Amino acid sequence: MNPQAGTSRRRYDPQEIARYYRRRPWLAIGRTILIIWHFAGFLLGLLWDQWQHRDVEHTPERAAHLRHVLTDLGPTYIKVGQALSTRPDLIRKDFLEELTKLQDQLPPFNHEQAMAIIEAELDQDLDLIYSEISPEPIAAASLGQVYRARLRTGEEVAVKVQRPNLLPVLTLDLYLMRWAAGWLSPWLPLNLGHDLTLIVDEFGIKLFEEIDYINEGRNAERFATYFADDSHVKVPSIYWRYTTTCVLTLEWINGFKLTDTERIKAAGLDQDALIQIGVTSGLRQLLEFGFFHADPHPGNLFALPDGRMAFIDFGMMDQLEQNTKETLVDSVVHLINKDYDQLAIDFVKLGFLSPETDIRPIIPALESVLGNVMGTSVKDFNFKTITDSFSELMYEYPFRVPAQFALIIRSLVTQEGIALSLNPDFKIVDVAYPYVARRLLNGETPALRRRLIEVLFKDGKFQWQRLENMIAIARSDRNFDLLPTAQLGLKYLLSDEGDFLRRQIILALTEDDRLHTAEVQRLWSLIQPDLQPSRLFDAAWGAISQFSTDQVAALKL
Repeated sequence: MNPQAGTSRRRYDPQEIARYYRRRPWLAIGRTILIIWHFAGFLLGLLWDQWQHRDVEHTPERAAHLRHVLTDLGPTYIKVGQALSTRPDLIRKDFLEELTKLQDQLPPFNHEQAMAIIEAELDQDLDLIYSEISPEPIAAASLGQVYRARLRTGEEVAVKVQRPNLLPVLTLDLYLMRWAAGWLSPWLPLNLGHDLTLIVDEFGIKLFEEIDYINEGRNAERFATYFADDSHVKVPSIYWRYTTTCVLTLEWINGFKLTDTERIKAAGLDQDALIQIGVTSGLRQLLEFGFFHADPHPGNLFALPDGRMAFIDFGMMDQLEQNTKETLVDSVVHLINKDYDQLAIDFVKLGFLSPETDIRPIIPALESVLGNVMGTSVKDFNFKTITDSFSELMYEYPFRVPAQFALIIRSLVTQEGIALSLNPDFKIVDVAYPYVARRLLNGETPALRRRLIEVLFKDGKFQWQRLENMIAIARSDRNFDLLPTAQLGLKYLLSDEGDFLRRQIILALTEDDRLHTAEVQRLWSLIQPDLQPSRLFDAAWGAISQFSTDQVAALKL
């Protein structure tokens, strides 16, 4: 594939790229020498600090040096730096702060060249398109830069212009990264096999998607459709008349970056409410829609003056299959409930373990490592601790990270990091588990209703404590109303599908030859504050009225 060619330049094909550069080894050799030269200076600086016994706190210039190295090496390495800037588990704090600047503090390319690209792509003079446009870019990113403008029709817009000659740089760097991944994998202590190459390929696919602005516009509209019922999430509109592969025109967003805590406080915005919106919207993307924003760094998330959260930059998105979404729900439930045998099966289904793996010795290892992660309370849970502890298992057992889950893990850790910047005491489970509990209790789909039964019954016995915990945690969500959930539950019990659960409830109430009055009383005390008699009667009547008299009479207990 000729990187300069326009016909297939938006499709990532590692084999075709490899064939192209194998016939031009001088390009790969020259780029390799340049990369080594840049990193050699940085590594020598680290060695010099060690020889001089200089403390980390006294070498801030080293972190800045790394940022400059990645910037000088261009878009591919800037994207790598952006990914590392969201990993406090891998990068020390001083480096993390510098790498964060790669998200939106990059040098722009020539302004006149950007204007020429807009005119060429839109095939119109600038004066015919805009009544005004900023004389300089208001933001520069790894793959493009953004101008603030006003269309002749009056709308205020953001105009995103792609950096020139991106494809040759990206393809050459991806070729070298893929070669290095294949060469390094056998020597790494982690049992990754060929998965490093797959991770590079996933990175390459996403990069190619990012440099297709038409694809990004479609992603934005699809994302907006999913959140159409959520008044807390804002997605900018796309102006298709002024959008091409290399120029994207979208609605201007007036807001504050989520990391700009001073401006957020000055605007009187509720930081905990913003956290709630961000984490809940992230979970909905993964567990409901299966279509998620894979690059949610602080430069792509804004707090609006009215309390909403705006997402921008939809170039890096990914899709989950329905069975993957359901298994993710399973894994969260099994982790919280400490069902490590089922959790091991979830890892096989998700691709972290191969189907041929003997999971029997892995189950106690999961319990040993992840049991400590959970601590004495569900509120001790966080994704950073999970990723740290999980890495320990990868040294001893045949775990691997599926390429797609590298993006998911990055997305989750990033969102948790943003939330921690707003509230250092934040625990992601304070939002995540109420959301999962609420979805299970609501049981909107047969799959979720089956999972609720799996949670509530173990070894044929009803788990009273789990139901209490689930309701208590779900009620900790301020937006959770127990009454509609109770109505859904009653509808389910009265349906044919609820026959099994009706029988199990009777058995649960009379197991061990006794009535579980104490457990029922605790449950009633827990839910009674939300169930005023008038609302409870209306909800019950609403559920029962959907069934005929014969249907209700025919119910089998």
